[in-house]
Amino acid sequence: MSEERPAGRAGTMGFWTCTALVVGNMIGSGVFLLPSSLAAYGGLSLFGWLISSTGAVILALTFARLARLNPGAGGPYAYTRDGFGAFAGYLCAWTYWKAAWIGNAAISVTLVGYLQVFFPALRDPLLTVATAIGAIWLCTLVNLRGIGAFGLAQNILTALKLIPLLLVGVLGWFSFHPEYLRIPDVSELPPGSGGYAKAIATTAALTLWSFIGLESATVPADHVRDPKRTIPRATVFGTLVAAAVYILSITAVQGVLPPEVLVRSTAPFADAARVLIGDWGYHLVAAGAVIACLGALNGWVLLQGQIPMATARDGLLPESLARTNKHDVPANGLLISGVLVTALVLVDGQGELVDVFNVIILLGTMTGVVPYAFCTAALLQQLAVQPGDFSANERGRLVAIGVLGFAYSIWALYGTGEQAIFWGFLVLMAGIPLYTWRQWRNRVHEEALGSRP
Repeated sequence: MSEERPAGRAGTMGFWTCTALVVGNMIGSGVFLLPSSLAAYGGLSLFGWLISSTGAVILALTFARLARLNPGAGGPYAYTRDGFGAFAGYLCAWTYWKAAWIGNAAISVTLVGYLQVFFPALRDPLLTVATAIGAIWLCTLVNLRGIGAFGLAQNILTALKLIPLLLVGVLGWFSFHPEYLRIPDVSELPPGSGGYAKAIATTAALTLWSFIGLESATVPADHVRDPKRTIPRATVFGTLVAAAVYILSITAVQGVLPPEVLVRSTAPFADAARVLIGDWGYHLVAAGAVIACLGALNGWVLLQGQIPMATARDGLLPESLARTNKHDVPANGLLISGVLVTALVLVDGQGELVDVFNVIILLGTMTGVVPYAFCTAALLQQLAVQPGDFSANERGRLVAIGVLGFAYSIWALYGTGEQAIFWGFLVLMAGIPLYTWRQWRNRVHEEALGSRP
C-alpha cells in the first residue's frame, strides 16, 4: 500500500458524479421505508417534511460556503478543525464516521425488506442478517476497486432509482385519499410521542434521516475536479432534487395506502404500486428500491473510508487509516468500517423490520446531526475571527444561515429522542480515550525522531 495520495493529482469526480453521490446517499433507505415509519403520525408528517426540507436547504447552503473556503478532503471534519481546533475536529469526525456505518446498517436492513418481495424466505431473521451483510461487503469490494468503479456504479444506480420513485409519485396523486393524511388525536399517536409538538419534532427527525448525506460531496474533495466550484453546486442542487422527490413520492404513498396497512408494510412503495398499476408495478418498484438501497450503500461505503482518512492524515486516528491501496482508496478504512457495520447488523438485525429501522435511523440521525451542529457553528466562528474572508454584502446572509442552521440542528437532536441522544452521547464520549492515545503516540514518535543523530 502507498502511504498517502500524492498531492496535486487531478480529480476524477465532476459535477454529475458529485451530484449522484449527494442524491444517491440521500435517496436510499430513508425514502423507501419511511412511509411506514410516518404512517402513525398522519398529517403531522407534513409539518415534519416542511421543517426538515427547509433545514436541509439551510445546511446545504452552509456546506456550500464552507466548501468554497476550504475545498480539502474531510468535509465536516476539516471545517470543524479549521473553526475550533484539532480536538473539536476529531470529535466531529468520530461522530460522523459512526453515523456512516450506523446508517449503512439501516440501508442494508431496508434492502433486505424489498428483496423479500422476490424471495419470501428472506423473512427468516438469520437470512435477513446474512443478506444484509452480503450487500455491505459487495459495495465494499466495489469501492476497493477505486473511484472510477465507484463513480460508474453510482451514476447508473442513481439514474435507475429515480424511475420507480417518480412513477409512484406521479400516479399516486390520481388515487390520493386525503383522509389517510388526517391529523390524529393525541391519544392515537404512538406510545411515548407526547403532545403534537413532540410528535412533529419526531417526524422532523425521522424525515431528516432522508437528508443525511447532503454534505457527501465535501468528503472526497481530493478526487473532485475544481472542488471550490463543483462541490457547492452539487451540494445545493442535489439537496433540492432530493427534497422534491421526497415530498412528491412519500406523500403520494401515504395518500394511497390506509394508515393501518401502511404502518405494517415492509415495502410501502411496492405496495402502493400494486394498488396503482397491479402486480407488475409492485415488482418494478421493489426492484427499484433494491437498486436505490444499493446506490445509497455504495455511496456511504465510500464515505466510510474517506472520513477517517483525512483525520488519520492529521495524526488524530491510527496512521493505517490514511494509507491507500493501488487504486488510491483507503482500503484499511473501508475494511474496518465494513467489520463495524457487520457487527451492528448482527446485534440489531433481529426483530420486526420497521421497528429495527426506526431505532437505527434515530441513532443514525443523532450521530449525523452532531457534525451539522459543529459545521454551522464553525461557519459562525469563521465569520467572527476572519471577517476579511467574506465580503460585506454576504456577512449578514451567512450569519443568518449559520444561526438558523445551528438552531435547526439542536432542534433536530431533540427530535431524535432520549434513547438516541443517550446512546449517541456514549458513542461521542467513547472516542475521547482514542484521541488521548493518539496524542501520546504522536509525542513518543516525535521524541524518537528528535533523539536520532
